[in-house]
Amino acid sequence: MKEGKNEKSKLQDSAPENGVETNQYSSVSPPASPVAQDEPFSTYFEDKVAIPDNVSQVFSFRKLWAFTGPGFLMSIAYLDPGNIESDLQSGAKAGFKLLWILLGATIIGLLLQRLAARLGVVTGMHLAEVCNRQYPTVPRIILWLMVELAIIGSDMQEVIGCAIALNLLSMGGIPLWGGVLITITDTFVFLFLDKYGLRKLEAFFGFLITIMALSFGYEYVLVRPNQGELLKGMFVPYCADCGPVQLEQAVGIVGAVIMPHNIYLHSALVKSRDIDRKNKNEVKEANKYYFIESSVALFISFLINVFVVAVFAQAFFNKTNIEMHMHCNATDSPYANVFPLNNHTLEVDIYKGGVVLGCFFGPAALYIWAVGILAAGQSSTMTGTYSGQFVMEGFLNLRWSRFARVLLTRSIAITPTLLVAIFQDVEHLTGMNDFLNVLQSMQLPFALIPILTFTSLTSIMNDFANGMVWKISGGVVILVVCAINMYFVVVYVTALDSVLFYVFAALLSVAYLCFVGYLVSQIAHSSFLLETLEPCTQPILSSDHVG
Repeated sequence: MKEGKNEKSKLQDSAPENGVETNQYSSVSPPASPVAQDEPFSTYFEDKVAIPDNVSQVFSFRKLWAFTGPGFLMSIAYLDPGNIESDLQSGAKAGFKLLWILLGATIIGLLLQRLAARLGVVTGMHLAEVCNRQYPTVPRIILWLMVELAIIGSDMQEVIGCAIALNLLSMGGIPLWGGVLITITDTFVFLFLDKYGLRKLEAFFGFLITIMALSFGYEYVLVRPNQGELLKGMFVPYCADCGPVQLEQAVGIVGAVIMPHNIYLHSALVKSRDIDRKNKNEVKEANKYYFIESSVALFISFLINVFVVAVFAQAFFNKTNIEMHMHCNATDSPYANVFPLNNHTLEVDIYKGGVVLGCFFGPAALYIWAVGILAAGQSSTMTGTYSGQFVMEGFLNLRWSRFARVLLTRSIAITPTLLVAIFQDVEHLTGMNDFLNVLQSMQLPFALIPILTFTSLTSIMNDFANGMVWKISGGVVILVVCAINMYFVVVYVTALDSVLFYVFAALLSVAYLCFVGYLVSQIAHSSFLLETLEPCTQPILSSDHVG
């Protein structure tokens, strides 16, 4: 009995300091700040944004403005070059018919981002930090590696996207590898903008989103899509005369929109506001305004994605390669040879997308498209670097200097990206993009399962834990999303048409499913232990108490 009491006391919050109680609304306490370091620890949250406290209205635009920022940084992941390529392929292959899939995926993404924001607000810790305290060392390292793979895959798409944009803007003068080096270098410069203030950094990201909206909006106005077909495709969940190509594209849309590392990112970004976690009303208010801000941000990102889908649905649906070749020749475009002389349906990526726009609507359309892609790639590669920092710090509990952290996280993707840029032709990158989407799809369970589980535990979230409706609907959403993305993986592997790949994929799938099952069993075990303790007083189990 005494032993049980001692064990229980180890799991309780520390005693009050200076007469101030620890957070009574969350059992998870943030990690203690390092006190003995040669160099001060510097993060994105160095200066927290103050929230107006003299506003008594049910809704305040002043408070919404104070909370505005993290959601827009998070929404950039919905606008990265991988998403833009998925959009234009959707329009070119299925017309307006898959817009309802894009809408549904964005709504699912919003619900998952809501969970991520709530975890960060209520606990004062981001998802990687909570995982660090929940899992034993070996599974925690494997989980970290899986998330890092997703970040590397996304980062490669983003850096290559910037390199393609620079290639288009320079009329081929800047080779792909040169654009990669430029993007990697300027990202270091931009990331240090937060030294001049958090709000200035967020304003810079807002500026990049504005560039995307204006660039792709210009293409939308130029092409003038059929509004009736657009609305029908957005709100009628039906795909007439669709075959395997359109089905694969629908799966690809979901895989491109729901990105695992973005869940980790958003749960960390919300920590940038000065919220008193001991005050339940402040926590509740923060959750409300963050949800509103995320909704607005994702609505804007959805509109930008719709612009891209609609442009290619209206202008290039069911077009063939030879049609593109002849039209580019007729307009004296230097890119006519990009399209082979055959009657195959046009296959476009972000490079060929700019080319066909230039051929049909003039050089201005090509350059404006490239500017939009550059803004998308530059902003998303910066937030990808932040994701890498938060994930590395959270899982490994590292406390490095800003420069060391940026250098490591930026360097992780340099080698594979440069190899692709050196050995791959800029005109034939679609296959790589499909592979990277598959890679990220496989990592989805390693973000979705933890975020749903942790936000459902009253011992972690207390009054803000998910209700039964959220638990059931969240579980169904996660199962559907994971099933869709696993289908995407199967389709991709079977298309390789190689027995060796089949065997390798089968072995990898067994190991993958075993690890996912292990995480679920550990989470269930930890949930049982946590829920049997007194709520609101115990911190999450450390790795010493699990397994």
